[in-house]
Amino acid sequence: MVTPVAVVGATGRLGGLVAAVVEELPEFELVASLSSKDGAHEAGPSVFGGAAIVVDVTVPALSPAIVDTALASGANVLVGTSGWSGDRLAKLRAGLEARPDQGVFVVPNFSIGSVLGTHLATIAAPWFPSVEIVETHHAGKIDSPSGTAVRTAELIADARREVGPVEAPHVDQRARGQQVASIPIHSLRLPSVKAVQDVLLSGPGETLTIRHDTNDDVAYVAGIRAALSAVGAMRGLTVGLGSVLGIG
Repeated sequence: MVTPVAVVGATGRLGGLVAAVVEELPEFELVASLSSKDGAHEAGPSVFGGAAIVVDVTVPALSPAIVDTALASGANVLVGTSGWSGDRLAKLRAGLEARPDQGVFVVPNFSIGSVLGTHLATIAAPWFPSVEIVETHHAGKIDSPSGTAVRTAELIADARREVGPVEAPHVDQRARGQQVASIPIHSLRLPSVKAVQDVLLSGPGETLTIRHDTNDDVAYVAGIRAALSAVGAMRGLTVGLGSVLGIG
């Protein structure tokens, strides 16, 4: 059986890649290809063309309304948009309790290497008192910190529950970055960079750096395929590609 899919944000870099992956997979059919400017967040559910899966790869300001409209259409939703913090996810999880037959899959990063890098950081985090994140993206990225960095910080904080928050001196100074779950995140936006994340962990006499570089969009293809294959059967809220890859 062929599963109909709608992509919102299909004119963007990631959205165009998602649409291309959908079209190359015989088990899926692209029934709607929408721009983030097409007003899908304000339109009725019919805008998705009867899709069983709606993929949202737009911008943080529009994403929650698009997810709500997609759920109202009866679809399951795959979210690749940044900006889904812990508070926003909690609200979505609560709303899904009234929709037991539907699911939303939020994927902060479709790169398998990025998922592995974050997982390695959570393993190391309890052993180092100081942890900071530096994320670097292309100059056109409109949000900061990145969704991947926010998710990494939240998972690190969760991994440190027994040992407590990280040591982060002078956080009252703006140059010390934005704290997420007690962890300073520093965002760089440079025209010659695609996506880089460095997690720096430091303790007495040593520093460990876990670095992931995305050099080409092909890095996202395997993760997009895995997410598309999994989202249709999901119920409730699932966060992170690692949940379907057996990582973490």
